[in-house]
Amino acid sequence: MHSTRPLLSRSGFGGGGGAMNLRPENLGQEALRLTGNLCFALFVFAVLVFTLIAATYHPDDPFLHPSSSHLTSFLTSTSNSTFISTATDSAPLLTGEDFINSSSVPLPVLSTDPAPDLSVSTDSASSDSTTVDLSTSDLSDSATQTSDQDDTSPSCDVNAPIKCSDRDVFNVMMRATIDGFPDVHIYRFGKPVLAGPPTNPTQCDMAWRFKPKNAKRAALYKDYRRFDISRSTNCSYAVLNIGDYHTGVNARKKKGGKKSGRSDNNFKIIGVAKPIIVPIVGETVNDTLPVVESESKFSTGKYLVYKGGGDRCKSMNHYLWSFLCSLGEAQYLNRTLVMDLTICLNNKYTSSKQNEEGKDFRFYFDFEHLRDSASVIDQHQFWEDWKLWRKKDKLSMHLVEDFRVTPMKLANVKDTLIMRKFGAVEPDNYWYRVCEGETESVIQRPWHLLWKSRRLMDIVSGIASKMNWDFDSVHVVRGDKAKNPALWPNLAADTSPEALLSTLGDKIDNGRNLYIATDEPDTSFFDPLKDKYTTHFLDDYKELWSENSDWYIETKNLNNGIPVEFDGYMRGEVDMEVFLRGKKQIETFNDLTSDCKDGISTCKNNS
Repeated sequence: MHSTRPLLSRSGFGGGGGAMNLRPENLGQEALRLTGNLCFALFVFAVLVFTLIAATYHPDDPFLHPSSSHLTSFLTSTSNSTFISTATDSAPLLTGEDFINSSSVPLPVLSTDPAPDLSVSTDSASSDSTTVDLSTSDLSDSATQTSDQDDTSPSCDVNAPIKCSDRDVFNVMMRATIDGFPDVHIYRFGKPVLAGPPTNPTQCDMAWRFKPKNAKRAALYKDYRRFDISRSTNCSYAVLNIGDYHTGVNARKKKGGKKSGRSDNNFKIIGVAKPIIVPIVGETVNDTLPVVESESKFSTGKYLVYKGGGDRCKSMNHYLWSFLCSLGEAQYLNRTLVMDLTICLNNKYTSSKQNEEGKDFRFYFDFEHLRDSASVIDQHQFWEDWKLWRKKDKLSMHLVEDFRVTPMKLANVKDTLIMRKFGAVEPDNYWYRVCEGETESVIQRPWHLLWKSRRLMDIVSGIASKMNWDFDSVHVVRGDKAKNPALWPNLAADTSPEALLSTLGDKIDNGRNLYIATDEPDTSFFDPLKDKYTTHFLDDYKELWSENSDWYIETKNLNNGIPVEFDGYMRGEVDMEVFLRGKKQIETFNDLTSDCKDGISTCKNNS
């Protein structure tokens, strides 16, 4: 009798070799295997899609990054390369240092952990990485240690000159500083020096670097003050008084002999994935123009220059939009940008209400940082060297007269100089047109290279320091907008003193220092607020840019001995920067009024 032949043999459909086994006891295992294979295939597909997106994605300019809500309100555009003026175009533009978030940058502060010894750095160029390492208890013990030795120590001459370098003097000065400025973190102290001129045997000057405890921007500040010190008969010391902001002039680091070398006035954060450079406000500014070291250096260099165009005397925001396009192209081509450091200031910022030529780039922006971070040269220096060595060294120039010639097409140009020449027809003669179209995905404006003038930021620091960095702020926009109810129907009423008292009462505690940043020319308009707050305005601090100020003297020297006006752009810049350092910040639009910043029906839906 023949045996029954199975319908499915081992070597057939249900056999080994990876074939599917349909026996009931194996169905569960086969289902799991198929599910695993399907999941793996989906994973591989997802990786391929992600890789393709990453390879073709080009991020927007930081200026138009969605997280920078203050920034996107200045300019409105469907392209990150096209400049469109808005009603708020007169507002000071945020710059590179504004994109460094203090919360994400681990700025060092004075250690408060117990330390066996006092390690002090001087304010020298090479000591940025060194901190004062001591604890609160160390300072207290050191400051009073001589008073604990009354029985064994000889009496002291209370009228003898104070030795500022004495460790006990140093400790009591540091202790007084830490106690006197509770709203700042101190990073480093400089060594005390004898005060003067005139010399006073009971005074010492000392500098320190710090950052505000509630800082939203990553920056260090420097202050230097004069200390009145007394000595008791048991040889203990006490600080009787700490002078005003920047009174300790002998502790300020003097200008070095550098002419074109890199400065030490920035702080490099290295404890992060990518090193970050942050400004130090209050250091002596060294923004001398770079000098070509030799004929060979000049002749082997490659340069880019923009000539002509319709950007002159436009708003500062327009100017920067175009300037950073040229700087971005120079970096893409690996060339030195030939800069015109003179600026024509638009009439909206001048007291004469006329466009004013001859302003210096360094009045408004940090040329020291730009010079040390990018390859730039002043055009006057460049053309002098060009005339001197062009024929001798057979230097050549490539002329471009059409903005539609992209930087990509110029990448292989070998000539020493590429000159972009712009015509007289607007808007095709705007420099920023070079960065439009296909170029905008290649040329990214280097906003990180453009910082505000450190001289102006020192005024900001001075105002905040005079309020001990312990203040709230409100930005009150009135001016022409309050006079135009067709576009801003509620603004005048919502920013009246009565309305401000009502709105601020729910947001700011009574008795607080309140800094009011405003375009209202008559500050007495806000007098009713004085019943609840100690009010402060920009013009309360005119001494910081008066004839005896560091700002006045240094800008006058930059301007060939001619005094520089503290103009409308500078005022707006300083006013807003102080506002942004308030512990609580109340804005006009959204906080004080329901009107739209750029007029009726222009509010953006942030949902």
